[in-house]
Amino acid sequence: MTDRAVRRRRQALFLLFFLPGIALSSWVTRTPDVRDQLGLSTGQMGLVLFGLSVGSMIGILCSGRFVSRFGTRPVIALGTLLIIVGTALIGAGSAVPSAALVAVGLCLFGAGMGGGEVAVNVDGADVERITGTAVLPTLHGCFSLGTVIGGSAGMAATAAEVPVSWHLAVVALVATGILVHAMRAVPVGIGISAAPSTPAPGPGPDPGPDPAQRPGPQVWKDRKLLLIGAIVLAMALAEGAANDWLPLLMVDGHGLDAAMGSLVYVGFAAAMTLGRFSGTYFLGRFGRAAVVRASAVSGAVGLLLVIFSDNALVAATAVLFWGLGASLGFPVALSAAGDSGPDQTARVSLVAIIGYVAFLVGPPALGFLGDHYGLRSAMVVVLVFVASAILIAPAADTRGRATASADAPHPPPPGANPAGQHREDRS
Repeated sequence: MTDRAVRRRRQALFLLFFLPGIALSSWVTRTPDVRDQLGLSTGQMGLVLFGLSVGSMIGILCSGRFVSRFGTRPVIALGTLLIIVGTALIGAGSAVPSAALVAVGLCLFGAGMGGGEVAVNVDGADVERITGTAVLPTLHGCFSLGTVIGGSAGMAATAAEVPVSWHLAVVALVATGILVHAMRAVPVGIGISAAPSTPAPGPGPDPGPDPAQRPGPQVWKDRKLLLIGAIVLAMALAEGAANDWLPLLMVDGHGLDAAMGSLVYVGFAAAMTLGRFSGTYFLGRFGRAAVVRASAVSGAVGLLLVIFSDNALVAATAVLFWGLGASLGFPVALSAAGDSGPDQTARVSLVAIIGYVAFLVGPPALGFLGDHYGLRSAMVVVLVFVASAILIAPAADTRGRATASADAPHPPPPGANPAGQHREDRS
């Protein structure tokens, strides 16, 4: 029964990673159309995208606290629901047209991504611990597969001149069905803090009664974990910058039309998917540090050519290197965080929060740079971060630490994890 529950749970997580990928790429491939319908400049579009940043920060800052208090299941459900509602509002705002309504939709979308995706990653890390195999790269591969499918549909909708509102309404409807089906297999109680009862002694002004913040100070003091956070920040920024700006970057920076800009984005998403689904093999063969370093080199080469080449074909091809490079940084860093010491939930939450800040909050700020210097020049910031990940890649190798804390949360054999079995029995 436990094996079957784990299998169903893993399949549900595949869908819950797949769903935001479809929603995100559906909106991203229509950004040139949305901008044109709203009549905005690049800087004004960056201001609208700031709604995504505000929502993301709210979701990210609340996620750890909510997961510790209520578990991953309700946070995943609420976050995914906000993504669906946000997608529908973005479509409605483009139809009105109303930049304010699009910004509100992006705010809800960001809150759902920031809160729900942190919880999904905590759940995925728990499955990884129970099964003793690398699951997170494949789960993130499902997100990228969703971006490929959603991006392809968006490209077709752009070419067929389907109104953005109709397109995003259909996406919201499909996503609702996926959410209802997947949530049935997600167990209750995962990620709840083990020590919520200690806050009772009441020293007056002490702000520390929050269970979610109990492990925080110790986690923040771990230098290796902070280096892992720096890796995920760089690689998530590279992924998020492409998700927010790549179609517009190819249209405004390299002179492609909107449909071709969407096609280049689909190529990026396909490269991400390939990298993530093949990641388990390369991780087993070469180890985390080598994979992260090779990913950062590939991402830096791709960005370099996209930024500095004036040949649109070279730039479009370089996007594949950018996508391959950005593919594994996020999931590998999360796996490394989970192995870096005790209190896996706090460690994965911290690194996931850093990653989603970079993924969701960082890219909209590039719009302000793009307004003054052009989008191609703005991407130099991303290039600098990705290049720095080459130097700190060894921090991703936390296997020595995992062995040192082998008593704690890392059991390879299927039957040797009674705690994990209790968790599944709860579902």
